Amino acid sequence: PDVNPGNCWAFRGSQGFAVIRLSGIIRPTAVTLEHISKALSPQGTIPSAPKDFAVYGLKEEREEEGLLLGQFTYNHDGDPIQTFYLEGDSMGTYQLVELRVLSNWGHPEYTCIYRFRVHGEPA
Repeated sequence: PDVNPGNCWAFRGSQGFAVIRLSGIIRPTAVTLEHISKALSPQGTIPSAPKDFAVYGLKEEREEEGLLLGQFTYNHDGDPIQTFYLEGDSMGTYQLVELRVLSNWGHPEYTCIYRFRVHGEPA
């Protein structure tokens, strides 16, 4: 997939979530979040980038609240591809992972996710 301005998963407002079903069950170790760089942005800023976000492990789709695997802040001045390591080595195994965006960098109308990756070890 390419990473061009506007070629993203956009959702209304500054909060949203997505549940990802992985191809197999893993012990998650990290996640990577990607947004376009300021240099690629036509305005030279990226207010639609996620700011604060949390990652949850879910045992089943109908589960209301999974296990919090980590809460992080995407640095809009940093590299466009940022990896965040999940804490603790006693985490469970999951095939469902939820990305919950809690805020963005100031865009009043929408937030964009260009790429979200889950890293881990097969269970």
